Amino acid sequence: MSSLDLARASTLPADYYLEPGIHEIEKERIFGRTWQLVARLEDLARPGDFVPATIIDEPIVIAHGLDGSLRGFYNVCRHRAGQVALTRGNRKSLQCRYHGWTYGLDGTLRTAPEMEDTQAFDKADFGLIPVRVERWGPFVFANLDHSAPPLLETMGAIPAEVSAAGFDVDSMARIERRDYIIECNWKVYVDNYLEGYHLPIAHPGLFREVDYEAYRVETFRYHSRQHAPIRELKPGQEIGRDRRYVRSPDGEDDALYYWLFPNTMFNIYPDNMSSNLILPLGPDRTLTVFEWFFAQPGTGAGWESMQQTIAFSDEIQQEDIVLCEQVQRGLRSRSYDTGRFSAKRENGVFHFQSLVREYLATEIAAAPTDGARQSAEP
Repeated sequence: MSSLDLARASTLPADYYLEPGIHEIEKERIFGRTWQLVARLEDLARPGDFVPATIIDEPIVIAHGLDGSLRGFYNVCRHRAGQVALTRGNRKSLQCRYHGWTYGLDGTLRTAPEMEDTQAFDKADFGLIPVRVERWGPFVFANLDHSAPPLLETMGAIPAEVSAAGFDVDSMARIERRDYIIECNWKVYVDNYLEGYHLPIAHPGLFREVDYEAYRVETFRYHSRQHAPIRELKPGQEIGRDRRYVRSPDGEDDALYYWLFPNTMFNIYPDNMSSNLILPLGPDRTLTVFEWFFAQPGTGAGWESMQQTIAFSDEIQQEDIVLCEQVQRGLRSRSYDTGRFSAKRENGVFHFQSLVREYLATEIAAAPTDGARQSAEP
């Protein structure tokens, strides 16, 4: 991606955010071929632990095997398609609650009641279908595409940079989760996340914290990194009253925002880390899952500081929800089809939209639509 490409480019057409046909194609072409955050290691800490999850419409289950290995499978019994895990738990096996077919945590079919008279039936041929599972720190990812690049290759320098910034993600404890339902297409939310262009207007609290002039976005093959240096304190400002964060001596990496294509974000501040997972519920409805992680929350003043951090993050999220729902309404207007990028501020959005085009390229021409968009011009 060159600066010239960005300067000449237009944004995705509105139909990409509105049409049910395109949404259906995205399920397969994007979410069916990328690494999806599906569980946390603390939920799979002991041998025998298992956690059901979904990747869009696909039911899967992640299991901590008795041999210590972490494995993933389609959560679909090979008999008549019942589920083998309805809730998280700890067992030595997984059993379908329909007819009792039972599988080992390695996916092998152990018991198939009353199948003795079925000809040419071999239990070895009917194990659970595997799903790729890999992890980074406490985050467990799954991928339905066996030809996709490995997780750490997709993440690029993110793990090394987070470690170099002094964060030991393995030791951080998950403290809180909040789910937000937003009436917008999932890409509207990702677009919003990938630029700081709206900070001065939309996020006055965050704008007071970060050095907007030094704010920049670096893009890589499957991820991007936003640099948001913390502002220096102005004369008379006090931490806890006027400001939340203090600029470090070099100020370069005081706040880092990582995005992993297509829908996972990691936000890193001096005293905490949060993950943000964006899950489409339909063409115009999105679930955003926020989880906050702290190294040593403690009690007293430490606990109060943590709660203030979560409240500050929630404030920003509420501001973004208003923006995203306004944009979704605007995208439905006959007056709008496509826009232009700020070449100075929106390279991260352009990078994301370019990947969307890439993943949908071979299918989008065949997408069913509800009809041609009308123009407001005579």
